[in-house]
Amino acid sequence: MAGIDNFNGKVAVVTGGAGGIGKGIVKALLGEGAKVVIADVEQSALDATLAELNTDAASGFVVDVSSAESVESLAKHVYELHGACHALWNNAGVAAPSANVWETTPNDWRWVHGVNVMGVMHGIQSFVPRMIESGEGGHVINTSSGDGGISPLPYQSVYASSKAAVSIITECLGAQLETEGTNLRASIFYPSGGMLDTGIWTTERNRPAELKREKPGIPAPKIEDFKKAASDAGMELNFQDLDELGKYAVQGVLDQRFIIMINVEDAEAQLADRAQRYGRAELPLDLASIPQM
Repeated sequence: MAGIDNFNGKVAVVTGGAGGIGKGIVKALLGEGAKVVIADVEQSALDATLAELNTDAASGFVVDVSSAESVESLAKHVYELHGACHALWNNAGVAAPSANVWETTPNDWRWVHGVNVMGVMHGIQSFVPRMIESGEGGHVINTSSGDGGISPLPYQSVYASSKAAVSIITECLGAQLETEGTNLRASIFYPSGGMLDTGIWTTERNRPAELKREKPGIPAPKIEDFKKAASDAGMELNFQDLDELGKYAVQGVLDQRFIIMINVEDAEAQLADRAQRYGRAELPLDLASIPQM
């Protein structure tokens, strides 16, 4: 059959899997009986996560998804170790500081799109041919974001545009996998359900020196800044539990949902509003709802 109806004994690969949303997905997959290869750019994070999980069903591999050679090495490793890959989760992602488009730098775009867009493409190009050749059912899941995949935050043009690209790539991939008669299916995963306390807030820690910003920018806000601002204002932020989000995402694959998103009906309303603005030849963004920097 096409796709996956259970993960018991199946092999899954999760990029960016040593922390945050990725680790939640890994835990959920292990809970469903999968063997998981956790791919991450940080060796220390991999070591800590593997020690925390403490199971022979999980292994780690250091990979830089922006490098086609590195991802190809990951694919070779997975097939040498397990002989199969049934679920490929292209989850690794980074973000650049908020800025007007004309104040971003070339390296902002090279770095973020290198990881978020090319990282997804490298995963598809290295794993999907092998997965198709096996003839087994499988699934490719690409992590996008409502910021770009549904509607962009204008001051996050670099990140939002990368995630819009991921959504469109996945839509094309999903159609091709079906029309070509393969046993693979695809999904877009939109992390959702509330604010997410993940490593995306501190991705500068992994930014290569050769891709540093060519000019100073506005420091990226930290999650602690949002927590303090909310506390000072007497507001309580709603945070989504990452382990529960991982379970939701894995169940979405089993349910063969192309869009995996908590409260997806909210996105429907937002997209309907954008479509109406398109129909009036207007800027699709509701300027009144955009917070100023």
